Amino acid sequence: MTSAMVLCRFLHFTVVLMLFGAWVFKPLLLGRSNAFDQPLLRVTHMLATVALLSGVGWLLLITASMAGAWDAAFDPSTLRLVLGSTFFGQVWRWHLLLNALLVALLLTPWRSCAPLRLGLASLLLATLAPVGHGAMLDGLQGQLLILNQLVHLTCVGIWLGGLMLLVMILRQPTGLAINPILRRFSGVGYGLVAGLLITGLINVRVLTGQFWPTPLLSGFALILLIKVLLVAVMLGLALFNRLRIKDCDQRLATLRLSVIVEWLLGIGAVAAVSLLGTMPPMIAS
Repeated sequence: MTSAMVLCRFLHFTVVLMLFGAWVFKPLLLGRSNAFDQPLLRVTHMLATVALLSGVGWLLLITASMAGAWDAAFDPSTLRLVLGSTFFGQVWRWHLLLNALLVALLLTPWRSCAPLRLGLASLLLATLAPVGHGAMLDGLQGQLLILNQLVHLTCVGIWLGGLMLLVMILRQPTGLAINPILRRFSGVGYGLVAGLLITGLINVRVLTGQFWPTPLLSGFALILLIKVLLVAVMLGLALFNRLRIKDCDQRLATLRLSVIVEWLLGIGAVAAVSLLGTMPPMIAS
């Protein structure tokens, strides 16, 4: 059951983050250009649908886990109890409603309304922040931790979704000037990295009571170390591409491969986070 929950968390977090980030980065990378509007709408509709299915799956797994039996996941009274009487359920019923509204929106002519799409995607992302370790603390400290988690998820989502959009652009440049697109992506990236580092360190400090949990090579600390190493390699690839940005048009195939690898490493980091969310950190007394 735990393995299924980790897989479901990973899938849901990944698609919601990319959905949000792609829509944020679209105007940043391409301005008012209509290029990639239709391909991006198709991809994001698929992501929103997968998010809804995995979100429902996550609810069923949580219900089965709380009840201690698989058949409880499909028992209406147990589901109502989880949705109405647990913190997760109270957040998740709004999360699923927002997800369903987003899927419905993308099937209507209103799907071309960027502010409406982004607004729903932002609320969908925001309702992920209280899920997991963000709900472990009470009072003002707990609220600040949720806010910090929201900033962290926003940075991750913009980076991951931006990389997905960049992969789409590099696969079919369609006459676009790659150099300025990469410069805009790189410029935003500095702020995203700073936000990731600061909010990540705050999360670790608050949840473990240490600047780094111990023992280093086991449990929570090991998975966190793997996540940090994946992000470090991503930063290395981003820096490599930034230093060679002037000749990007001559090495388009290499650049495309590098961005795909960076994107996959980001997805790997989300997988590590999904596993971390099911593991108890060592909270300071």
